[in-house]
Amino acid sequence: MIEAAMIWNEPNNKSHWDPEVDPDWSRFGEMVKLATAAIADVDPTLPRVLGGMSPIDPHFINRLSGYGALDGIDVVAVHGFPLDWNLWSIHDWPAKLEEIQAVTDKPVWVSEVGVSTFGAEEVQVFGLKRTAELLIGKAPRIHWYSLYDLPQAWEATTRHKEAEGSSYYRHFHMGLLREDGTPKLALAEYEKVASEIGLCQWFHYHDHRLDDAVAWMKRLGVRYLRTGLSWADSFRPDARDWFDRQMEALAEFNVTVTFCFTPEHEGIQPHHTSAPQDPRRFADFCAEMTERYLSSRDRSALALAPFSRSFLGAS
Repeated sequence: MIEAAMIWNEPNNKSHWDPEVDPDWSRFGEMVKLATAAIADVDPTLPRVLGGMSPIDPHFINRLSGYGALDGIDVVAVHGFPLDWNLWSIHDWPAKLEEIQAVTDKPVWVSEVGVSTFGAEEVQVFGLKRTAELLIGKAPRIHWYSLYDLPQAWEATTRHKEAEGSSYYRHFHMGLLREDGTPKLALAEYEKVASEIGLCQWFHYHDHRLDDAVAWMKRLGVRYLRTGLSWADSFRPDARDWFDRQMEALAEFNVTVTFCFTPEHEGIQPHHTSAPQDPRRFADFCAEMTERYLSSRDRSALALAPFSRSFLGAS
């Protein structure tokens, strides 16, 4: 079932939001306000999550708060990859959470954390164990990125590609499973904490891995999943059929669904990181997807269990 709706992905990262188009995030703030209101019109009890920050930056939260963009937000999320991309130690995770907790009274989720096997699989084993030690009990939701390696024939979702040097190629080695579906060393360690640490797995349009991913998640005992529905993909042929198949396959998990990525023809600039020309169009997409995938089972559960901050992990 849909557990929460997330607005965008890494909005303070220039690989996912264009600073040339929106240098002060004021356009993003307006889009968040419209999107959260549109989701609330469909179901006011569905938790709304601000897309995970990367880098973790309390000043970003203060700026959005100043715009009133957090008024409709129930949860703030962060992303961290200290063994691959961030300039801080993995042991600093509690302190990084505290930085955000100091500037908001909203629960803080870790919606992406992971370690690549670019250098050695043993590094991922260490990183997973230490992440579990540091975060379980500290964050109400933790999503490990990811189940599968990114296929080598695809591109990583970043505007900079090979200009990032080895950092770009790390994108392709974040999985607990290799591209061919065979397990890496860390999979056995993940299984020990799968009921407490969920997964973040993005599925591409007509992704051939969907059914196998579901089978693996059931086998591992995964309860929580974060995935995405792309506004850009919604303009592809038969997009709604693909979205239906994806969400039906994932119905047994507690899903945080991320709404993101601007269609080229909707952006101020023609790429997926651009602020939309009309943010109401993104809000309409969020409302449509929420309405479409809040099943009768979801609605019954929400009606019986009113909105509760304890569910979100607040004290």
